[in-house]
Amino acid sequence: MVVQQEAPARALERKLSERTATVGVLGLGYAGLPMAVEIARAGFAVTGLDVNRDRVAAIKAGHSPVSDVASEAVRTLTRQGLLRATDDFDALAELDAAIICVPTPLDESRRPDLRYVEAATQSIAERLHPGMLVALQSTCAPGTTRECLLPILSESGLTVGDDYFLVFAPERIDPGNTRYTVRNTPKLIGGITPRCTALAQALYRAFVEELAPVSSPEVAEMSKLVENTFRFINISFANELARVCDRMGISAWEVIDAAATKPFAFLPHYPGAGVGGHCIPIVPFYLQAVAERYGLAAELIEASGRINDGMPRFVVEKMDRLLAERGLDPAEARVLLLGVTYKGDVADLRESPALQVLERLLVENRRVTYHDPLIEEVEVGARVVRSTPLDAQGLGAVDCVVLLAPHRSVDYDLLVEQAPLILDTCNWLKRPDAENVVPL
Repeated sequence: MVVQQEAPARALERKLSERTATVGVLGLGYAGLPMAVEIARAGFAVTGLDVNRDRVAAIKAGHSPVSDVASEAVRTLTRQGLLRATDDFDALAELDAAIICVPTPLDESRRPDLRYVEAATQSIAERLHPGMLVALQSTCAPGTTRECLLPILSESGLTVGDDYFLVFAPERIDPGNTRYTVRNTPKLIGGITPRCTALAQALYRAFVEELAPVSSPEVAEMSKLVENTFRFINISFANELARVCDRMGISAWEVIDAAATKPFAFLPHYPGAGVGGHCIPIVPFYLQAVAERYGLAAELIEASGRINDGMPRFVVEKMDRLLAERGLDPAEARVLLLGVTYKGDVADLRESPALQVLERLLVENRRVTYHDPLIEEVEVGARVVRSTPLDAQGLGAVDCVVLLAPHRSVDYDLLVEQAPLILDTCNWLKRPDAENVVPL
């Protein structure tokens, strides 16, 4: 008797509906680990794959290497056998789905660097088998899924849409955001074929409340770029506004909040020391590369980049002016930078404008230290700088504190009470009656 083999699409659909499918997540950082945890919580057996052996070892030991995932969640899922981590990519051969969550940085010329995506795709291609779903979540330029991943995976001889299934479903992780998580942030999904999209929906609906399927990977890829470039450009406008308001002697924050009382057609964005993180400073230049590919100039992105890149310098210039107004020589003043991560309550230094402020002051041989409860030390050029304690004695010994990343664990009452001058670049303190507090 001949036993008819179940079609790859039908077999995968059945496994996904029964939650017996095994899922791999390639990359266990700020995007990958929260995704792996949510998939495991939905009842799927999840294998996290990462080339960073320290990160793998931490997860195996029940410790979370990223701040947005609690170690207790990792311990619980590993004990239940729903989550495991490995640096052995041969594990892909036994998986039904592979989700790529690796970095997509820019090179020195601010051009898209796809080496991590290509390496992850090659690892999958070498172990690709019928009935396998591959989802790219890493941010990339439109065309990457079809023009980069598809040719690599097709070298296996398998046919996309029939034998295996390929989609782009961008991550929308906001580190430190406890209101919007993997579960309640709508998921964009664009497949190479309609069947690819449908099977990806069968996976994601198990742990994401709202799905947003689109007609193609290119639409999903471009949508991701639009989301982040929108913020990049509007932040640059707020930063430019801050410089104008500073020259006029009025508060940019008050101006923006006043404009925000309009109940329609306005969305407030606020200034700061620059833009940081894994998305906002990077993604717009993927869109710029797309524009140039089609013979267009992304003039607004270029201008926004110049404005945002100039904010660390503006912070130092305003600090020096405030010191001089108080009769102090900026070159001799003792400065404490408070927070060196790119945003509050997130232990992430990627593209941090605070680090750029620190580097600028160190290059000028200024008397500068920093305090950050999340970062014990940082490497700036050839120097390693360690975090100093934040106490009454230390605050009394400095001439100016520059608040760059507001962590909730800091004693801000002590800061305002003891620091002679505070330049608040994020308007965190909001104490107009405190003469020693000056917003950016």
